[in-house]
Amino acid sequence: MKTLKIFLTTLFTIAIFHFVNASSNKTTKTVSINNYATTDTFKVYGECGMCKSRIEKAARTINGVQTAVWNVDTKILTVTYDNTKNEVIDNLQKKMAAVGHDTEKYRATDAAYNGLPKCCHYDRKAVAQQ
Repeated sequence: MKTLKIFLTTLFTIAIFHFVNASSNKTTKTVSINNYATTDTFKVYGECGMCKSRIEKAARTINGVQTAVWNVDTKILTVTYDNTKNEVIDNLQKKMAAVGHDTEKYRATDAAYNGLPKCCHYDRKAVAQQ
């Protein structure tokens, strides 16, 4: 009889442990949202830290963009975005032009460029030649 009590107590303890462990695994399971993430780069012309702030802020307003980092030295904008969203890169380049920064594909209007602070003015002639 004593052996049966020990056996049942051990079985009950194992069952409880298994149940608790199985329940906790269900609640901690996470699904990565980055299954559809793509990272791309393109040139955005600017000059300074103010440009960096403006460019990155404008990029994050585009639907699907997860991260945006612009390098002041290389003039390269690196974006990670949801690749299920159509035309993200094209929309990004249009947005950069709208806030006054030329890209590889789109040129900012003179009004948008002239609206930038003076420290943000880059050599547009050099951009046009590239």
